[in-house]
This record gives sequence, C-alpha cells and structure tokens, in this order.
Amino acid sequence: MNAPFRLAPFTSEEDSRQWLMRLAEKAIAAVHPDSLLPDQLPEKPTGRTVVVGAGKAAAAMARALELAWASQSSGESTDLEGLVVTRYQHGAACQHIEVLEASHPMPDALGEQAAKRMLEAVKDLGENDLVIALISGGGSALMSLPAEGISLKDKQALNKTLLRCGATIREINTVRRHLSAIKGGRLAACAHPARVVTYLISDVPGDEASLIASGPTLPDNSTPRDALTILERHQIDVPDNVRQHLLADHSAPQPDSPEFARDQHIILARAYDALDAARRSAEASVSETSVGEASVGETSDGESGIDVRVLGDDLEGEARDLGTAQARMAFKLQDEITRPLLVLSGGETSVTVKGDGRGGRNVEYLLGLFDSLKGAEGIYALAIDTDGIDGSEDNAGALIGPECWQRAESLQLSARDYLARNDAYSFFEALDDLIVTGPTRTNVNDFRAILILPRQP
Repeated sequence: MNAPFRLAPFTSEEDSRQWLMRLAEKAIAAVHPDSLLPDQLPEKPTGRTVVVGAGKAAAAMARALELAWASQSSGESTDLEGLVVTRYQHGAACQHIEVLEASHPMPDALGEQAAKRMLEAVKDLGENDLVIALISGGGSALMSLPAEGISLKDKQALNKTLLRCGATIREINTVRRHLSAIKGGRLAACAHPARVVTYLISDVPGDEASLIASGPTLPDNSTPRDALTILERHQIDVPDNVRQHLLADHSAPQPDSPEFARDQHIILARAYDALDAARRSAEASVSETSVGEASVGETSDGESGIDVRVLGDDLEGEARDLGTAQARMAFKLQDEITRPLLVLSGGETSVTVKGDGRGGRNVEYLLGLFDSLKGAEGIYALAIDTDGIDGSEDNAGALIGPECWQRAESLQLSARDYLARNDAYSFFEALDDLIVTGPTRTNVNDFRAILILPRQP
C-alpha cells in the first residue's frame, strides 16, 4: 500500500488490470476511518462521554476514536463508554466501546435490540454530557427499531420490496425514517439536553447528512406523507397499520427544534474523497518504462502520463443502463485521445430485480458495460462497492478487459441472458473475474474506473 504507485506500461491485459486494482486500493485507503478522526475530536466534557453508532464503518470508527481519544488524553480512553452496531463480520476490536453485529441489508432482531440499547444509553444524560455518534452507510438497516404500531416483520417486508423495485437510496431511507423510533433525529432528541457530535462517512449521492443511515441524530425536512407517496409511486402494497401510521403524521423533530441547538455534525469522508485520491494517484504516476523503450503510456514526443476525467461522485439510475451509457462514452473518447485516459465515477445505482439470479449493483453495471463493449480492444473497467460487499454477496465487484469477452464466448456465456436473470455474480464468477476483498470497514458507495487506451494503428 505504501509502495510508489507507478504508471503501468499497459502493454498487456495484466498490466491494466493490476493497475486498476491498485488504484481502487488507494481510493479505499483514503476514506478509511483510521486516518480520519485524530484531528477532528471534540473538546472533552465535564460530564460523561457516551458513544453510539451504526453502519458498516461503525466498528472501525469506534476503534479509531478510542486510539485518538487516548492519544489526546495521555494514553487514557477509559472515560469513553457506549456501543455501536455494524454488519456481521465488519467488527473491530475496541476496549471500552462495545461492538455489536447485526444483519444487513435485511434488518434483524439483533439490530432492533442494538437500537433499543442506544436509546437507553443516552436517555438520562445532562447538559454537561457529550454524545459522540459514529454513523456510516448501512446504519439504517442495522438499527431498525420500528415505531409504535409497526412490527419488525412489517419493516423487513417493506425493506425487501424497496430494495428490489429499483427505488433510490434517498427514497428507501425516507420510508425508513418515518417508520422508525430512532431515525430522523429521534436518537439526538432522546439524548437532549446532552450535546451530540456526529461523525459521518457518507454513502449517499450529494452527501446530505440527514440521509446518511437515515439520520438518527440529524433533523429531517421530509414528512410521513413523502414516505407514503414513495410507496405508492413504486406500487408497493402498504399494510393498513403502516398506512395509518404515515397518515397520522408522526413527524420527526424539526430542524429548528431546540434539541439540536448545540449539536454538530462532521462528514469525515465521502465518495468525492475516494475519487480524488484515485485521480491524484493516477496523475502522479511515473512511468516505469526505460528511456527509449516504446510504451502505450507514452505520447509521440516521449512524454509519459495519463489523463483523468471525473464524471461525478453522485451518479444514480439503473445500474445496467449506466453501464451501457458509459460504454458508448468510452467508444467516443477512444477516438479522440492520444494517450491513456482514466474515467472515474461514484454514487449509488439501483437494480430493478426481475430475475432470480445473484448479484449487486456494481456487477450489474459492469455486465451492462461488458455487453455493450463486446471485447473492444484497449478498454478495461473496474466497479466495486467500497465497503467490500456488492449487494448481499461475498464480492466487492468485478473487473473486465478485452480478453474477458473471448473467455465468455469460449464458455458460451451470454451476457444478455445473465442480465435477464439479474445474475451478474454468476457470470463473473464463471470468468474468475470477481473482486473479493472482504469487509473494508468503510463505505462511500460505488467506485467505478474505466481505463481507455488510444486506438492502435
């Protein structure tokens, strides 16, 4: 990870694929909690310091907080207490902050219990106490505490339907907030009059703080009627108790509520930071090609380098459609360039599930791209979820190059057939092109990189 990141000569498929993999590693390292908290700590209170949190990065954030807190306190972090919940297998070793694990993306009883314990932990605090909330993507499902009159089973059913119907993360979290006893600022309201400082790692396009993990410590401008409109727009069958709850207008605490007057939130990392780290690493690359040796990475005058274009950190839409659109873009750009071009993008796409296959949005995007490229020479692509888990499978994403098309043909694999079944995982598994990193313990959502080499005479 600390070795110089050099521009590959790109003379083989292996060069290009390995270069993209190392670029992704740089992007993930830039948004990991270990390097983000030390310079952002709040002033210690005269009272207690209670830590709560939820998300795929919550345990790593808790560990980083303990280390930074101890460093600030001459080696003592024993005045920290509290608990965080993260996804199964995303835990980290902490000394004073309890780490719990629960299910994601489908909420379970352990997540419900964790949410109840967080409310208990903060409910009797005073104005001299401090609550530190560690919030990251995935937290909404991990602390699923239904509102009164709503059961966990109700929320599980709605969550499953929302995840499969193509709803955006903004829409999904709007519904979750208004069916919750802890989201939409309700955790912070319970902690009042204690001061609440929230640290966030953003996984939502646009980085609106109240949307990250459905904003348990931040006020919300949406209404219960907004949630009902979303459910109706996607033609989701709404149980009578859920409909009545939303029609009763159980609004969350409002932004001008005195409960939030002393609170503060800080976004530690976002998709932009991962893309920017990749951009800087690519632009700083130094060619390993020896003087006088021809390289695809060199221009006609001997200059060696790469151009980088960032399309944005908030791209949304149907995953396969974005892949198709970016394939068209890659063909157009390849006709215009004279040296390698790296195209980066982030955000969170969605998948409308119509088949019974396995996959996540990143491999579905990549399969759409793959089907449109049809093995075009000189174009390579990588797509991963920065948390290390694409959907509910064991892979972070996948990686493609021209030779993948040849291998798919030799194995008689039809990309369109696999797309029709939403079975992108099985397609790339058969090609041995899945990227398996394991949990990264951070989460700024999708990271996509397309390497386009100039057309060769």
